[in-house]
Amino acid sequence: MRKLIIILMALIAYSTQALADKVSFTASAPDAVVVGDQFRLSYTVSTQKVKDFQAPSIKGFDVLMGPSRSQQSSTQIINGSVTSTSSITFTYILMANTAGDYTIGGASIVADGNQMVSNSVRIKVLPQDQSNNSTQNSSAHSSSSTSVSNQDLFITASASKTNVFEQEAFVLTYKIYTRESNLQLNNAKLPDFKGFHSQEIEMTTNAKWTPEHYQGRNYYTTVYRQFVLFPQQSGKLYIDPAQFQMTVGKPVQSADPFDAFFNGGSSVIEIKKSIATPKIAINVNPLPAGKPADFAGGVGEFTISSSINSKELKTNDAITIKLVISGTGNLKLISNPEIKFPDDFEVYDPKVDNQVRLSREGLTGNKVIEYLAIPRHAGTYKIPGVSFSYFDIRSKSYKTLKTEEYVVNVGKGAGNADQVIANFTNKEDLKVLGEDIRYIKQNEVSLQPRGSFFYGSTTYWLFYIIPALAFVIFFFIYRKQATENANIAKVRTKKANKVATKRMKLAGKLLSENKKDAFYDEVLKALWGYISDKLNIPVSRLSKDNIEEKLRNHGVNEELIKEFLNALNECEFARFAPGDENQAMDKVYSSSIEVISKMENSIKH
Repeated sequence: MRKLIIILMALIAYSTQALADKVSFTASAPDAVVVGDQFRLSYTVSTQKVKDFQAPSIKGFDVLMGPSRSQQSSTQIINGSVTSTSSITFTYILMANTAGDYTIGGASIVADGNQMVSNSVRIKVLPQDQSNNSTQNSSAHSSSSTSVSNQDLFITASASKTNVFEQEAFVLTYKIYTRESNLQLNNAKLPDFKGFHSQEIEMTTNAKWTPEHYQGRNYYTTVYRQFVLFPQQSGKLYIDPAQFQMTVGKPVQSADPFDAFFNGGSSVIEIKKSIATPKIAINVNPLPAGKPADFAGGVGEFTISSSINSKELKTNDAITIKLVISGTGNLKLISNPEIKFPDDFEVYDPKVDNQVRLSREGLTGNKVIEYLAIPRHAGTYKIPGVSFSYFDIRSKSYKTLKTEEYVVNVGKGAGNADQVIANFTNKEDLKVLGEDIRYIKQNEVSLQPRGSFFYGSTTYWLFYIIPALAFVIFFFIYRKQATENANIAKVRTKKANKVATKRMKLAGKLLSENKKDAFYDEVLKALWGYISDKLNIPVSRLSKDNIEEKLRNHGVNEELIKEFLNALNECEFARFAPGDENQAMDKVYSSSIEVISKMENSIKH
């Protein structure tokens, strides 16, 4: 009985601890605010068994109210399983009074008998707009007119460095600044980066808009694209301007009494705006004179190491030496260092594996090079170490690194080297010569009656008849398939609407689940796939530039063509528009279904 009580108490203690482990205590606040703005600082604990809440020291902000305490609880029943959640939130109302970057430490609380500390929060306080009243009035007038000023919407192109060496990496960033709330990117034409090796930094497809103070004004900003560039030649190189086509939706006062009654007296007009980034000059310095003989073209910061699979082996066994070049720089552009194997070794081309990731300083990671060689004669051999030179960015000088040398003992394997013929070009097996005498076969012999011949027998004629029948059957099947293949275009055209409908159903499911990126991808696949099947033109040959001509040739009217192109543009760039995401997704979904339906009734075959 005593053991049972002890086990029961242990289970209760374990359950209590498990529940305690699930309790969370988190702080939340906006990432950025403007001087004079009021905002909420909240601390939420996921249990209602709390006491001794202790707030941290709040510096740099005026505490207008708090902490106010509120309780939340909910119960869910899913498939007969009942789950309940409860929490308590402590809220402060703060006001920012001085620009700068601030950190508010974590608060402490006793929750379910355990002392807990929340995370800290970082808040960037932006200064107020430094525009005078006349500028504000001008801006207000512009916001209600039919134009968008270059101060309210622009795109910058900035290089992290403008004075670099050959092959030295730097980052090019395209960033959107806007004071408009309804923004859509229609088209972007980036330069070809002539004179540079470029690699794009992967970014999340969901654009994140953050407040930023720029040249005395506050904007919402997002990074559009980023590239890591490696200059391939010295001299003054230029990054040409990028061209952007954007649409801004602006509210205007309407004189129509119906608009005044139903829409509050205003409507939205779309304003097209072309934006070009300035040309950027990059001064590329040549690498200093006196390059080492073993310079491999590396620019950055690197280390090198080597390893060997075995120092004791037999003739005709493979030996592998692995070199690993690690660091940050132009890793992919570095030439492979040379290993000087003995003459009695048959050497293969090295296998290279780039295990790198893109960073602001270039490519970071490892370049793994494996060298394979096969010794043909027994003996003791010395494989010298590898010398690797590169240009160090920090010290602005050449550095040379060396790996260790290896002494390999090769024993005599089966056979000898003179008897071995290896054709490693076509990967045939090894052949042993010198055996020109073959023994008489001593297996049992099968005898046939005299006068029994294969020629003229039933089996003999079947060898002719069966292939002939097979050829005739294959010929008719091939003709039938060729006829069917000739109608593939017609089949694709008939199934175009069905395939598009299937994709739009999946997009509708993604819409209900609020999976924004997957939703836009599926709608785009539906639109491009539908028009590709309907016109019997591969998607790779379709673009916004030629799709208008293709549709016009198939009898589609101009208004419907424009509506289809607008649906593509809305879908591709709605993710960049700040505002209500659900409303934007609903609009894209309904307009795409409508334009596919209209196209199905309009297009001619």
